[in-house]
Amino acid sequence: MQFAWMCRHPSQLIPRPSGGAKIDFRFSIDPRLPPCNHPIMGSLQFQLSGSPGEGPRSLTSALHERLRADILATRLLPGQKLHIAGLAKQFSVSLAAVREALSRLVADGLVQASDQRGFRVSPVSLADLADVTQTRIDIEGLALRRSIERGDDAWLASVKSAWADLKAVPHRYPDDPTVHYEEWVIRHRIFHRTLVDACGSPWLLGFRDVLHEQSERYRRLSIRREIGSKKRDVEAEHKAIVAAVIKRDADAAVRALSKHFGATKEFVELAASRIAEVSRAT
Repeated sequence: MQFAWMCRHPSQLIPRPSGGAKIDFRFSIDPRLPPCNHPIMGSLQFQLSGSPGEGPRSLTSALHERLRADILATRLLPGQKLHIAGLAKQFSVSLAAVREALSRLVADGLVQASDQRGFRVSPVSLADLADVTQTRIDIEGLALRRSIERGDDAWLASVKSAWADLKAVPHRYPDDPTVHYEEWVIRHRIFHRTLVDACGSPWLLGFRDVLHEQSERYRRLSIRREIGSKKRDVEAEHKAIVAAVIKRDADAAVRALSKHFGATKEFVELAASRIAEVSRAT
Protein backbone atom coordinates (compact mmCIF):
# COMPACT_ATOMS: atom_id res chain seq x y z
CA MET A 1 0.00 0.00 0.00
CA GLN A 2 1.25 3.45 -0.85
CA PHE A 3 0.21 6.72 0.75
CA ALA A 4 1.17 10.25 -0.22
CA TRP A 5 0.80 12.96 2.42
CA MET A 6 0.36 16.52 1.26
CA CYS A 7 1.56 19.20 3.68
CA ARG A 8 0.65 22.73 2.71
CA HIS A 9 2.91 24.91 4.83
CA PRO A 10 3.94 25.86 2.16
CA SER A 11 3.36 23.16 -0.49
CA GLN A 12 5.54 20.19 0.37
CA LEU A 13 5.17 16.53 -0.51
CA ILE A 14 6.41 14.07 2.09
CA PRO A 15 8.17 11.08 0.45
CA ARG A 16 6.06 7.97 0.16
CA PRO A 17 7.03 4.47 1.26
CA SER A 18 7.24 2.04 -1.64
CA GLY A 19 6.15 -1.55 -2.11
CA GLY A 20 2.90 -3.43 -2.03
CA ALA A 21 -0.40 -2.52 -3.60
CA LYS A 22 -0.67 1.14 -4.50
CA ILE A 23 -3.25 3.59 -3.27
CA ASP A 24 -2.31 7.14 -4.09
CA PHE A 25 -4.02 9.25 -1.42
CA ARG A 26 -3.07 12.82 -0.58
CA PHE A 27 -4.18 14.44 2.65
CA SER A 28 -4.13 18.19 3.09
CA ILE A 29 -3.06 19.11 6.61
CA ASP A 30 -4.13 22.54 7.81
CA PRO A 31 -1.02 24.22 9.29
CA ARG A 32 -3.24 26.12 11.72
CA LEU A 33 -4.06 22.86 13.51
CA PRO A 34 -1.63 20.77 15.57
CA PRO A 35 -0.55 17.66 13.62
CA CYS A 36 -1.83 14.24 14.59
CA ASN A 37 -0.27 10.91 15.49
CA HIS A 38 -1.92 7.56 14.90
CA PRO A 39 -0.85 4.07 13.80
CA ILE A 40 -1.83 4.37 10.15
CA MET A 41 -0.32 7.78 9.42
CA GLY A 42 2.92 7.37 11.30
CA SER A 43 4.79 9.36 13.88
CA LEU A 44 3.48 12.92 14.05
CA GLN A 45 3.14 14.96 17.22
CA PHE A 46 -0.49 15.29 18.26
CA GLN A 47 -2.00 16.83 21.37
CA LEU A 48 -4.99 18.75 22.61
CA SER A 49 -4.46 22.20 24.03
CA GLY A 50 -6.72 23.90 26.51
CA SER A 51 -6.91 26.78 28.89
CA PRO A 52 -5.71 26.37 32.49
CA GLY A 53 -8.46 24.85 34.58
CA GLU A 54 -10.41 23.65 31.58
CA GLY A 55 -12.99 21.12 32.75
CA PRO A 56 -13.63 17.53 31.62
CA ARG A 57 -16.62 18.54 29.47
CA SER A 58 -14.52 21.05 27.49
CA LEU A 59 -11.75 18.50 26.97
CA THR A 60 -14.28 15.92 25.79
CA SER A 61 -15.73 18.43 23.33
CA ALA A 62 -12.27 19.30 22.05
CA LEU A 63 -11.44 15.62 21.59
CA HIS A 64 -14.76 15.02 19.83
CA GLU A 65 -14.12 17.87 17.40
CA ARG A 66 -10.56 16.76 16.69
CA LEU A 67 -11.48 13.14 16.04
CA ARG A 68 -14.42 14.27 13.93
CA ALA A 69 -12.12 16.47 11.83
CA ASP A 70 -9.64 13.60 11.38
CA ILE A 71 -12.41 11.23 10.25
CA LEU A 72 -13.86 13.72 7.75
CA ALA A 73 -10.39 14.49 6.38
CA THR A 74 -9.67 10.71 6.23
CA ARG A 75 -6.65 11.00 8.48
CA LEU A 76 -8.51 8.28 10.37
CA LEU A 77 -9.50 5.74 7.73
CA PRO A 78 -12.81 3.89 7.27
CA GLY A 79 -12.91 0.74 9.39
CA GLN A 80 -9.89 1.77 11.46
CA LYS A 81 -10.09 0.60 15.08
CA LEU A 82 -10.12 3.33 17.71
CA HIS A 83 -8.35 2.19 20.88
CA ILE A 84 -9.72 3.94 23.96
CA ALA A 85 -6.57 3.54 26.05
CA GLY A 86 -4.34 4.61 23.19
CA LEU A 87 -6.40 7.73 22.50
CA ALA A 88 -6.50 8.62 26.21
CA LYS A 89 -2.69 8.44 26.39
CA GLN A 90 -2.25 10.23 23.07
CA PHE A 91 -4.44 13.17 24.09
CA SER A 92 -3.66 13.11 27.83
CA VAL A 93 -7.33 12.77 28.76
CA SER A 94 -9.28 10.27 30.84
CA LEU A 95 -10.75 7.01 29.53
CA ALA A 96 -14.20 8.40 30.32
CA ALA A 97 -13.55 11.46 28.14
CA VAL A 98 -12.55 9.24 25.22
CA ARG A 99 -15.61 7.03 25.62
CA GLU A 100 -17.92 10.05 25.68
CA ALA A 101 -16.26 11.61 22.63
CA LEU A 102 -16.53 8.33 20.71
CA SER A 103 -20.16 7.92 21.77
CA ARG A 104 -20.91 11.35 20.33
CA LEU A 105 -19.25 10.30 17.07
CA VAL A 106 -21.45 7.19 17.03
CA ALA A 107 -24.47 9.49 17.24
CA ASP A 108 -22.99 11.50 14.33
CA GLY A 109 -22.75 8.32 12.27
CA LEU A 110 -18.98 8.65 11.90
CA VAL A 111 -18.04 5.84 14.33
CA GLN A 112 -19.51 2.40 14.95
CA ALA A 113 -19.62 0.68 18.34
CA SER A 114 -19.64 -3.05 19.03
CA ASP A 115 -19.74 -4.87 22.36
CA GLN A 116 -17.10 -7.31 21.17
CA ARG A 117 -14.98 -5.12 18.91
CA GLY A 118 -15.08 -1.71 20.57
CA PHE A 119 -15.10 1.40 18.40
CA ARG A 120 -14.20 1.72 14.72
CA VAL A 121 -14.45 4.48 12.14
CA SER A 122 -17.61 3.83 10.14
CA PRO A 123 -16.84 1.87 6.96
CA VAL A 124 -17.64 3.03 3.43
CA SER A 125 -19.24 1.20 0.52
CA LEU A 126 -20.91 1.89 -2.81
CA ALA A 127 -24.27 0.92 -1.34
CA ASP A 128 -23.82 3.46 1.46
CA LEU A 129 -22.67 6.09 -1.05
CA ALA A 130 -25.85 5.58 -3.09
CA ASP A 131 -28.02 5.77 0.03
CA VAL A 132 -26.27 8.89 1.36
CA THR A 133 -26.50 10.61 -2.03
CA GLN A 134 -30.20 9.93 -2.59
CA THR A 135 -31.12 10.86 0.98
CA ARG A 136 -29.08 14.03 0.69
CA ILE A 137 -30.91 14.91 -2.53
CA ASP A 138 -34.24 14.37 -0.76
CA ILE A 139 -33.39 16.32 2.40
CA GLU A 140 -31.32 19.12 0.92
CA GLY A 141 -33.71 19.46 -2.01
CA LEU A 142 -36.58 20.03 0.43
CA ALA A 143 -34.53 22.54 2.43
CA LEU A 144 -33.59 24.42 -0.75
CA ARG A 145 -37.19 24.52 -1.92
CA ARG A 146 -38.32 25.97 1.41
CA SER A 147 -35.48 28.50 1.40
CA ILE A 148 -36.51 29.76 -2.04
CA GLU A 149 -40.10 30.10 -0.84
CA ARG A 150 -39.25 31.81 2.47
CA GLY A 151 -35.90 33.51 1.92
CA ASP A 152 -35.79 37.30 1.83
CA ASP A 153 -33.51 39.64 -0.13
CA ALA A 154 -30.85 39.41 2.56
CA TRP A 155 -30.73 35.63 2.07
CA LEU A 156 -30.43 36.04 -1.70
CA ALA A 157 -27.57 38.48 -1.13
CA SER A 158 -25.84 35.95 1.13
CA VAL A 159 -26.16 33.25 -1.55
CA LYS A 160 -24.58 35.56 -4.14
CA SER A 161 -21.80 36.47 -1.70
CA ALA A 162 -21.04 32.82 -0.86
CA TRP A 163 -21.02 31.98 -4.57
CA ALA A 164 -18.61 34.85 -5.29
CA ASP A 165 -16.32 33.74 -2.44
CA LEU A 166 -16.28 30.19 -3.79
CA LYS A 167 -15.42 31.30 -7.33
CA ALA A 168 -12.55 33.44 -6.03
CA VAL A 169 -10.38 30.42 -5.11
CA PRO A 170 -9.17 27.54 -7.30
CA HIS A 171 -10.94 24.19 -7.21
CA ARG A 172 -7.66 22.24 -7.12
CA TYR A 173 -4.05 22.93 -6.27
CA PRO A 174 -2.31 24.21 -9.44
CA ASP A 175 0.71 21.97 -8.82
CA ASP A 176 -1.42 18.88 -8.19
CA PRO A 177 -4.88 18.78 -9.81
CA THR A 178 -5.77 15.54 -7.98
CA VAL A 179 -6.02 17.41 -4.66
CA HIS A 180 -8.78 19.84 -3.67
CA TYR A 181 -7.64 23.30 -2.65
CA GLU A 182 -8.37 23.43 1.09
CA GLU A 183 -9.85 26.92 1.10
CA TRP A 184 -12.18 25.84 -1.70
CA VAL A 185 -13.40 22.93 0.45
CA ILE A 186 -14.21 25.35 3.29
CA ARG A 187 -16.00 27.84 1.01
CA HIS A 188 -17.81 25.03 -0.78
CA ARG A 189 -19.26 23.87 2.55
CA ILE A 190 -20.35 27.43 3.38
CA PHE A 191 -21.89 27.89 -0.09
CA HIS A 192 -24.08 24.80 0.14
CA ARG A 193 -25.14 25.62 3.71
CA THR A 194 -26.06 29.17 2.72
CA LEU A 195 -28.34 27.85 -0.02
CA VAL A 196 -30.59 26.19 2.57
CA ASP A 197 -30.20 28.55 5.54
CA ALA A 198 -33.60 30.17 4.98
CA CYS A 199 -35.60 26.93 5.16
CA GLY A 200 -36.77 27.75 8.69
CA SER A 201 -36.27 24.26 10.13
CA PRO A 202 -33.40 23.52 12.54
CA TRP A 203 -34.29 19.80 12.34
CA LEU A 204 -34.05 19.80 8.56
CA LEU A 205 -30.73 21.66 8.69
CA GLY A 206 -29.41 19.23 11.29
CA PHE A 207 -30.19 16.19 9.14
CA ARG A 208 -28.75 18.00 6.13
CA ASP A 209 -25.47 18.71 7.95
CA VAL A 210 -25.03 15.04 8.95
CA LEU A 211 -25.52 13.93 5.34
CA HIS A 212 -23.08 16.56 4.09
CA GLU A 213 -20.39 15.23 6.43
CA GLN A 214 -20.97 11.67 5.28
CA SER A 215 -20.68 12.80 1.65
CA GLU A 216 -17.50 14.71 2.43
CA ARG A 217 -15.79 11.51 3.60
CA TYR A 218 -16.32 9.98 0.19
CA ARG A 219 -15.07 13.11 -1.51
CA ARG A 220 -11.87 13.01 0.55
CA LEU A 221 -11.33 9.31 0.00
CA SER A 222 -11.73 9.39 -3.75
CA ILE A 223 -8.93 10.49 -6.01
CA ARG A 224 -10.63 12.84 -8.42
CA ARG A 225 -9.46 11.94 -11.90
CA GLU A 226 -11.13 12.77 -15.18
CA ILE A 227 -11.07 9.40 -16.89
CA GLY A 228 -11.10 9.27 -20.67
CA SER A 229 -13.61 11.68 -22.15
CA LYS A 230 -15.51 12.08 -18.88
CA LYS A 231 -15.13 15.68 -17.77
CA ARG A 232 -16.78 17.70 -15.05
CA ASP A 233 -17.35 21.43 -14.73
CA VAL A 234 -18.15 21.96 -11.04
CA GLU A 235 -18.35 25.72 -11.41
CA ALA A 236 -21.00 25.38 -14.11
CA GLU A 237 -22.99 23.04 -11.84
CA HIS A 238 -22.92 25.61 -9.04
CA LYS A 239 -23.79 28.40 -11.47
CA ALA A 240 -26.92 26.54 -12.58
CA ILE A 241 -28.07 26.18 -8.97
CA VAL A 242 -27.49 29.87 -8.19
CA ALA A 243 -29.19 31.05 -11.39
CA ALA A 244 -32.34 29.10 -10.52
CA VAL A 245 -32.27 30.35 -6.92
CA ILE A 246 -32.00 33.98 -8.04
CA LYS A 247 -35.02 33.45 -10.31
CA ARG A 248 -36.78 31.74 -7.38
CA ASP A 249 -37.45 28.76 -9.62
CA ALA A 250 -37.57 26.02 -6.98
CA ASP A 251 -38.09 23.15 -9.44
CA ALA A 252 -35.09 24.15 -11.55
CA ALA A 253 -32.93 24.73 -8.48
CA VAL A 254 -33.71 21.30 -7.03
CA ARG A 255 -33.06 19.65 -10.41
CA ALA A 256 -29.68 21.42 -10.64
CA LEU A 257 -28.82 20.44 -7.06
CA SER A 258 -29.76 16.81 -7.71
CA LYS A 259 -27.64 16.73 -10.86
CA HIS A 260 -24.72 18.22 -8.92
CA PHE A 261 -24.89 15.59 -6.16
CA GLY A 262 -25.36 12.83 -8.73
CA ALA A 263 -22.22 13.94 -10.58
CA THR A 264 -20.25 13.80 -7.33
CA LYS A 265 -21.50 10.25 -6.78
CA GLU A 266 -20.40 9.22 -10.28
CA PHE A 267 -16.90 10.56 -9.80
CA VAL A 268 -16.58 8.89 -6.41
CA GLU A 269 -17.64 5.62 -8.03
CA LEU A 270 -14.65 5.93 -10.38
CA ALA A 271 -12.49 5.43 -7.29
CA ALA A 272 -14.55 2.46 -6.07
CA SER A 273 -11.69 -0.03 -6.25
CA ARG A 274 -9.44 2.25 -4.22
CA ILE A 275 -12.13 2.86 -1.59
CA ALA A 276 -12.70 -0.90 -1.25
CA GLU A 277 -8.96 -1.46 -1.00
CA VAL A 278 -8.65 1.02 1.85
CA SER A 279 -11.57 -0.56 3.71
CA ARG A 280 -10.00 -4.01 3.42
CA ALA A 281 -6.60 -2.71 4.54
CA THR A 282 -7.95 -1.37 7.83
